[in-house]
Amino acid sequence: MKTVVTGGSGFLGSHLVELLEADGHDVHIVRSKDTDLTDANAVAQLFEEQKPDRVFHLAAEVGGIGANRDNPGRYWYANLMMGVNVLEQARIRATEKVVMVGTICSYPKFAPIPFREETLWDGYPEETNAPYGVAKKALLVGAQSYREQYGLNSIVLLPVNLYGPRDNFDLHSSHVIPALIRKMVEAQERGESSVTLWGDGSPTREFLYVEDCARGLFMAGRDYNGPEPVNLGTGIEITIRDLAETVAAATGFEGEIIWDTTKPNGQPRRQLDVSRAKEQFGFEAEVSFADGMARTVEWFRAQGR
Repeated sequence: MKTVVTGGSGFLGSHLVELLEADGHDVHIVRSKDTDLTDANAVAQLFEEQKPDRVFHLAAEVGGIGANRDNPGRYWYANLMMGVNVLEQARIRATEKVVMVGTICSYPKFAPIPFREETLWDGYPEETNAPYGVAKKALLVGAQSYREQYGLNSIVLLPVNLYGPRDNFDLHSSHVIPALIRKMVEAQERGESSVTLWGDGSPTREFLYVEDCARGLFMAGRDYNGPEPVNLGTGIEITIRDLAETVAAATGFEGEIIWDTTKPNGQPRRQLDVSRAKEQFGFEAEVSFADGMARTVEWFRAQGR
């Protein structure tokens, strides 16, 4: 099967490509330096040249709270247009199946816990990541509309916060786990006695190990063909304060953790109802948080920076 993976050289994409290739797929990786997915003509050329049977659309422009605050317009435009162009060319070329990766940032800021897919439209997303979340939400509408009108088999998956080897550890644009790992490892290396973290530590988050997520995408690409979005996660939440202590233990950082309460917390809580993924295509997370964290810290230290 000829399979195109946008963002296939990235954090999640690289793990998915390994699974697809092991399963015998002929995979073409779309890299931003080669193909501008916000350019309709470039995407048309991509589909003309590759003629894919299946597309996994993972490419995105996104970061943590700071990056989201600095780039609201860019994140809205880039994520919307990339998905629109992929869907439109898949329609034109009668692509067999499109797997779209959405985001739990699309959920309402105060969505009931656990987040159930049917509550996705019950409110506005948390402000700092709303442009990104709303863009991805619009692509869910597009996928469902193209299915209804044109018969395009386009599915949408909503992964929770990911972590693991090959993540982005840039302090300005990374998400919370890689940022914490880097801050604590580098504080150790410099002999510093404290690290300062944003917010007050009270929000909760749920985390999914990247290899588990890649397996979920692979399984859905093979076995799920429904119109409704599907959460991918563990169903287990942890406060940011407890997360910081977990990372400190995993890295061996013994200094003080200082909370800068002048900085935003982000969404108050995140925990998913993950029953639909299990019911529809048999997906359940397998890697424990402790094991996944140990693997991630080990990988980061091995990079040598």
